[in-house]
Amino acid sequence: MSKREIEDLLNKKTGLQKEVINMSKEKSNLLNKISAAEELALANFRKQGSKRIDYCDFGTREKCQQSRNTNVPCTKSHFKKIIRPHTDENLGNCSYLDTCRHMDYCKFVHYVLDVDMYNLNTDNIQEQNEKRLNPQWINCDLRYIDFNILGKFNVIMADPPWDIHMTLPYGTLKDREMKAMRVDILQEEGFIFLWVTGRAMELGRECLINWGYKRVEEVIWIKTNQLQRIIRTGRTGHWLNHSKEHCLVGIKGNPKLNRKVDCDVIVSEVRETSRKPDEIYNLIERLSPGGKKIELFGRPHNTMPGWLTLGNQLPGIYLEDQDIVDRYQDAYPDSDLSKEEMERNKIRMKNENDIENIYNSHIQNIPPFKTKQLQKDLSVGVGLGQQNQQVSQGGQSQLLGRQQNQQQQQNNQNGNSQTQINFK
Repeated sequence: MSKREIEDLLNKKTGLQKEVINMSKEKSNLLNKISAAEELALANFRKQGSKRIDYCDFGTREKCQQSRNTNVPCTKSHFKKIIRPHTDENLGNCSYLDTCRHMDYCKFVHYVLDVDMYNLNTDNIQEQNEKRLNPQWINCDLRYIDFNILGKFNVIMADPPWDIHMTLPYGTLKDREMKAMRVDILQEEGFIFLWVTGRAMELGRECLINWGYKRVEEVIWIKTNQLQRIIRTGRTGHWLNHSKEHCLVGIKGNPKLNRKVDCDVIVSEVRETSRKPDEIYNLIERLSPGGKKIELFGRPHNTMPGWLTLGNQLPGIYLEDQDIVDRYQDAYPDSDLSKEEMERNKIRMKNENDIENIYNSHIQNIPPFKTKQLQKDLSVGVGLGQQNQQVSQGGQSQLLGRQQNQQQQQNNQNGNSQTQINFK
């Protein structure tokens, strides 16, 4: 026999070895098979449809076809480059991508979703919860509203406008104002989800203690850009660019909950300023199904079925819970809570122009913080933009006039004093 034949004979598995290997595979399959209990647990939390979108690693459809070297179409989602006369492709991608505030003249490359083959199911949270109570909201100043009229809630979520000593397109609250809020009234037992910034993390923990909560978890939101890559350049952070945000989770009492269903990390795309990922609502619903939920410092996009949203950028008041309506009417008898008025507010919530005007009326800085429509209004000097511009110019003129008068009086006093000294 040749040397190769001897080696093949020695390396050949015996019947006993083959039997052992087959038994090992059977054991592995049995151990890895999902049990009936696990299937039941998955069924309880499995939803119809999905918001998940699979993005191609190659980005654009052209690059995907070149790299894969095949005529078989890719079933994942791609992006298309936005090439304008002022675009210089040699500069590469814009750091801010779809959140860029200067796309009209930015020379870097931007993208838009290529929807030619985008036929994915996009069932949203509202459709999944259509059988639940409709969204409710109250336009109010959270520093002064009486929380006793709202009742008790299973879950609270808050995204306060922390004072982080940076230029922001919205008003902020002082630390003492946050600590003074009576959030503790809203819950006897349950959870609170408190979004915090870097500087406000310790302050947020202090607030939880003041309100009677024990911090038990912390959810991290990893921010991605339009191309689903982690953000490495941003507009927040004093020393390092912030690519994540923190949400402190506090507990009070002994509430019923579903443990170990979700993890503490959310990876989601950045959208408008201060807007948080929708995934947090699904996480909360799986943790505490059903029950009453309230969101503080919310905006129109935060209104969800089963939630009561409070904030100063909402179209009036819309309530379906009659108990809250009665208590609110008793506390604030001048409020118009008629069905006709609340139906009008419900229609306003669906009107993009009304929502845009409400949002812009709370923006404290000049464009580009304001929406594109308001920038257009400001350029032609009509509508809300003209009113805001006139008010701003009038206020600046009055302030400038007062400063000039004060300066003139001071100069006159200095001149008289100097004349007297010289005379003497």
